Amino acid sequence: MAARSDQSGNQAQAQMVAGSAWMTAGSIFSRVLGAVYIIPWNIWFGAFYLQGNALYGKGYNIYSFFLIAAIAGVPSAIAKQVAHYNALNEYGISVRLYKRGLEIAVVTGIAIASLMYFGAPLFTGGDAHLIPVLHSLAWAILIIPTMSVTRGYFQGFQQMAPSAISQFVEQLVRVVYMLLTAYVIMRVLKGNWVTAVSQSTFAAAIGAAGGLIILGVYYWRRRGYFRGLVANSNNEMVVPANQLYREIIAQAVPFIVLGAGITIFQLIDQYTFAPIMHMAGNYSAAYLNDLFALFGVNANKLIMITISLASALAVTVVPLLSESYTRGNKQEISDQLANAFLMFEFVMIPSALGMAAVARPLNLVFYGRTHEALAASILAFSSYLSILLGLYTVVAALMQGISQNKRAVRYFLVGTVVKFIVQWPLVYFLGAFGPLIATGIGFTVTCYLIIHSLDRQFGINFAHIAKKTNGILIMSIGTFILARLITFAGSLLGSEGRMINFLIVAVAACVGGYFYVYMVLRSRLADTILGSRVAGLRRRLHIH
Repeated sequence: MAARSDQSGNQAQAQMVAGSAWMTAGSIFSRVLGAVYIIPWNIWFGAFYLQGNALYGKGYNIYSFFLIAAIAGVPSAIAKQVAHYNALNEYGISVRLYKRGLEIAVVTGIAIASLMYFGAPLFTGGDAHLIPVLHSLAWAILIIPTMSVTRGYFQGFQQMAPSAISQFVEQLVRVVYMLLTAYVIMRVLKGNWVTAVSQSTFAAAIGAAGGLIILGVYYWRRRGYFRGLVANSNNEMVVPANQLYREIIAQAVPFIVLGAGITIFQLIDQYTFAPIMHMAGNYSAAYLNDLFALFGVNANKLIMITISLASALAVTVVPLLSESYTRGNKQEISDQLANAFLMFEFVMIPSALGMAAVARPLNLVFYGRTHEALAASILAFSSYLSILLGLYTVVAALMQGISQNKRAVRYFLVGTVVKFIVQWPLVYFLGAFGPLIATGIGFTVTCYLIIHSLDRQFGINFAHIAKKTNGILIMSIGTFILARLITFAGSLLGSEGRMINFLIVAVAACVGGYFYVYMVLRSRLADTILGSRVAGLRRRLHIH
C-alpha cells in the first residue's frame, strides 16, 4: 500500500514537472517576446515613448480587469472540473462540461466586450486618449474567452503543450502586428502617437485569433483520442446541463477575484497615484504620467517575465490537486503543496535576484536614459517584489485546487483592505516607491493567511521546505553577487549605448545562470525538487 502511495506521489510529481516545463517554456517565450518588442517600439515612438507607454499600460490594466470578468475564471474552473471527472473515469461529462463552458464564454465575451466598447468614456479617469485604446481592446475580449476555455480543457487532461504553443503563437502574431503598425504610423506616415498606441493594443485581437487557430488544429488532430476516452468511460453518473452550468459558475466566480488580484492592485495604483501625488506637491500631469510609466508599466513588463514562471506552475498544480482532493488523499495533497512551493522557489528566487542584479543595464537596454537612476532603482525593487506577486499567484491556485475558493477570496479582500489603508501615506511620503511597498504589504498579508490555512488543514512540512529553501537562497545569492560584479565591471568600461548594456546583461545572465545550474546539479538539490530525470542533464554538462 505504501509502495502504491509512493508511486502515485512520484507520478504526480512527474506530471507536475512535465506540465510546468511546458507552461513555463510557453510563458517565458511569450513574456520575453512581449518584452523585447519594447526596444524598437520605444525607438520609433521617440519623444512620445513614455507618454505612449503610460497610455498603453493604463489601457491594458483596464482591459485586463474586463478580460478576467469576461473569462470569469471559466478556463481554470474547466481545467479543475475536467480533471475531477477524468479522475472518476467520466470523460463524457468532461466533454459536455467543455461545451457548456464554450457557451458561457461566448455569451460573457459579447456582453463584456460591448460594455467595454460603449462604456469606454466612463473608465478613462478623464483621459480622452484612453477611449480609442479601450475601443481597440474590446475586440480581443470577443475572442479570448473561447481560446482560454479551450486551453483549460486541454490542461484538465494534463496536456500542457497545446496551451503553451498557442500562447507563444498568440504573442508572436501580436508583436509582429504591433511593430508593423508602430513603424508605419510613426516613421512612414509621421502619424499621431495615440493612433499608433491604439493599433498596438488592437494587436491583442489579432494575436488571439492566431492562438485560437493553433488550439483548433490541436483539437482536430486529437479528436480520436478524446472520442476513445469517452467510449471507455464508466458512464455511471448523470449530470444535468443546469448542474454543469452551476458547477462552472460556482468554481469560476472566485477565480475572477483571485485571478484579477495583481490587476486589481495595479488599478488601485492607476486611479490613486496621481490624486495623492497632487496633494503631496505641485507636480505636472506629464511628470506623474512619466512616474506611473516607470513603476506601473515599464518595470511591470519586465518582472512579469519572472512572475510568469509562477503563473505557469500555478496552472499546472490546480488539476493535480483537484484529483488528489477528489480521492481524499491528504498526505498526497501535503506532498504536492510542498513540491509546489519548492518548484516555485527553485525558479523564482534566482530569477528575481538575477533581474535585480542587472537592473541598471537592463533598464537602459529597454527604456533608454530617461530618469535613468530612478528607473533602475524602481526596477530593482520591483524585482524583489515579484517574488511576493509570484507567491500570491501560486497560493491562490493551491486554494482553488482544493476547492477553498471562498476562503481564498476572503483572504485576498483582507490584503486589499490593507493595501488601501497603507496606500495613501506610502505614496504621499515615498512617491513612486509607495505603490510598490503598499502592494508588497497587501500581498504579504494575503499569502500569510492562505499558507496558514493550508498548513492547518493538511500539515505542510515546513522543515522539509526550509532545508531546501536554504540551499536555494545560498545559491541564488551567489548568482546575484556574480551578476552584480559583472555589471559593476561593465560600468567601469563605459556603458552608454544599448548594445554594450545588452552585452553586459547577456554575460551576467549567462555566467550567473550557469553558476546556479552548476551548483543545484552538483549539490543534487535539483534532483530532490525536479526528480531523477535531471541526472541526464548533469551527465551532458559533465558535472559530477
